[in-house]
Amino acid sequence: MRNEQTDHEASLAGTARRWVLDRIGTLWALLIERPVSLYAAAVLRIGYGLLYLVFLLREFPYRNEIWGPDSPWTAALAEQLFDQTGWNSVLILSADPAYFELCYVLALVTSALFMLGWRTRVMSVLFAVVVTSFHARAIFMTDGGDNLVLLMSLYLVLTACGRRWSLDARRERLRAVRTAPAPEPVRSLPARQLRDARTTLTTVVHNCGLFVIAAQVCFLYGSAGLYKIQGTTWGGGTALHFALNLELFQPWPALSHLVTAYPMVIALAGYVTVLAQVAFPFVLFGRLKYPVLAVLFGMHIGIAVLMGLPLFSGAMLIADAVFLPDRFYTSLARLWRRAVRRTGARRPAPDRAPASRSVPAQGGPAASPGTPDPYAPGHQAMTGRPPTRLGSSPSADDV
Repeated sequence: MRNEQTDHEASLAGTARRWVLDRIGTLWALLIERPVSLYAAAVLRIGYGLLYLVFLLREFPYRNEIWGPDSPWTAALAEQLFDQTGWNSVLILSADPAYFELCYVLALVTSALFMLGWRTRVMSVLFAVVVTSFHARAIFMTDGGDNLVLLMSLYLVLTACGRRWSLDARRERLRAVRTAPAPEPVRSLPARQLRDARTTLTTVVHNCGLFVIAAQVCFLYGSAGLYKIQGTTWGGGTALHFALNLELFQPWPALSHLVTAYPMVIALAGYVTVLAQVAFPFVLFGRLKYPVLAVLFGMHIGIAVLMGLPLFSGAMLIADAVFLPDRFYTSLARLWRRAVRRTGARRPAPDRAPASRSVPAQGGPAASPGTPDPYAPGHQAMTGRPPTRLGSSPSADDV
């Protein structure tokens, strides 16, 4: 009897050990084998680059009063604060107004090039320097949205955010097409090992960067929900009512008053918000995360419209995009290409009758006299299917 019990315990211990080793092996393979969520990283790059570009353009008329020579928070005061906090900014390297204008123009160009994905490795570093410099120069005018953009700009330096939907990706595709017929050069063993080590290191750093971004967002939502639970106004369902009646957060007072006229709806929205924020870190590995993300999307849109905080809401909406799988973004790209092709097919050619075809279709072999033309206007109606042209359906990797 005792031997059977001992064997059973040993079997359970062996099963648990194998389960743990399998999970560790899966996580290790996920970390080093391939870069994850490349499309999500591209969305983060495009989103934060565009958000900061719009932010700098929006504040362009007031740039001198916020970050420039006319700012009440002078460069001397900023230097004293930097000595205490360890911050730094390229904007205080010179007091010349022309230098500040040059820095501002370069910041606009850097944000645009980072958004487009041109030389993304270099531009990601420059974008982080730009965001850090402007954030530190007027640190007492920043809010939660500025803090999140600052963190994400630093995290994106670690990621391979230029491999999809970027000018870099387009350049690599064109280079691959040009060099496709040429055989791959023979490399020595040390060169191959160095290339493999570089690829593995890039993959590990990218995956770690995305995991840090996901952990940061989970921490933000979880801590915000837990803090709300401790408040009596959130427990009583009146927190949103009070927030919407603050004059500081009323870009459209009439709209705010219209919403606050329904106290039960406001209380229910507050409870759903707290529940979604607290539950968010615990539903990431199941399908329940999609309705939770939908609730959080709606919450941030409401904050942007009703409370006048578009930068904060935009930063959070872009950060939430990291939790959507790549198949979601590839399906969106396929739908977009299909819509573009359909729109182009329905648009008649300028200055040409739709039924006229004086020149035969190009790009295919010449048809014999008795063979129907697959590109003729009546062929689709006879066969029931549209003609197929070479290269009309790109693969998912060409997105």
